[in-house]
Amino acid sequence: MDISSEMIHGLLPVYLVTVLGASTLTVGLIEGVAEATANVTKVFSGTLSDWMRRRKLLAVIGYGLSAVTKPVFALASSIGPVVGARFVDRVGKGIRSAPRDALVADVTPAQLRGAAFGLRQSLDTVGAFVGPLAAIGLMALTANAFRTVFWIAAVPAVIAVGLLVFGVQEPERHGTDKAKPPPRLADVRRMGVPFWTVVAVASVLTLARFSEAFLVLRAQDVGLGLALVPAVMVVMNVAYALSAYPAGALADRLGRTGVLGVGIAFLILADLILALGDTIPLTLVGVAIWGLHMGFTQGLFAALVADTAPPDLRGSAFGLFNLALGLAMLAASVIAGALWDGYGPSATFLAGAAFTALSLVGVLAINGRVSSPEP
Repeated sequence: MDISSEMIHGLLPVYLVTVLGASTLTVGLIEGVAEATANVTKVFSGTLSDWMRRRKLLAVIGYGLSAVTKPVFALASSIGPVVGARFVDRVGKGIRSAPRDALVADVTPAQLRGAAFGLRQSLDTVGAFVGPLAAIGLMALTANAFRTVFWIAAVPAVIAVGLLVFGVQEPERHGTDKAKPPPRLADVRRMGVPFWTVVAVASVLTLARFSEAFLVLRAQDVGLGLALVPAVMVVMNVAYALSAYPAGALADRLGRTGVLGVGIAFLILADLILALGDTIPLTLVGVAIWGLHMGFTQGLFAALVADTAPPDLRGSAFGLFNLALGLAMLAASVIAGALWDGYGPSATFLAGAAFTALSLVGVLAINGRVSSPEP
């Protein structure tokens, strides 16, 4: 599914601006609404998975919704259908993500949780750079025929759903807890201060880590050709995939917060390079460091959520965590688009560096509140 999605998303910002005539503010709004939609949906799917103790059904529904949207991008002749397809695609992502993450936490020993989530991020990201590579080749072969590439991108999405339906068996778990009562609002209070501290720090960082669509637009701004624009996502995701598992394993041995602090520092450096560098090589260096930041932070935040949430509420916890990040991503992408339109790309990335520095201070709060993880 990542191959399919990134074949489309690696081209979509440029397609919206150059073919459909959208402004960068519109791109930011579309991307922000899309990601916020995914993260709002995760709240309900995560809570539902806690109640049902069934992960696979929700995953099949989520992946299936994403698959059926792929042809819409190829058929769309205006911005409206693209917005609708992105909305439904992100609803699908929202339905599947929290149950999947809760399942990873359920079946992984606590002392290996950083490595487990790092490995999951790495494997997800392999598809995320294979997709743009495929898009580059297909754009070259089809003389920049966006719609043809979008049609081809639907094929791996269908394969992904088939693999999930026929190749995955859900393990037995929670055998003594099948009669769990329906979710209650009071359950939210059981999450505790350490969990909400992790949510707060991750939310501030997300204000700095706006949509990767702006990395694509920055590369085009400094002169990268249309056919090579997907290389931006390849560079970012290769760095992400190669660093996520080692960072998670290192965090299991040395502690979560130190490795997390290094990852946040990577984002400050990436923002400064992207703000001040005006050449293709410098931009790609900034994109690569952005990918290192993702590898050093995203799996660790997931591990911290699993560490700090009650085991029977992990689905809900991942849902709430991603709701907060979705709202922050909506704000970040709209602010980034407005800054870009009003003051240029440098202002966008300098503002990101400022928010990142603020989140680095918050890591100290996590270090003081998070104790040994629960099994």
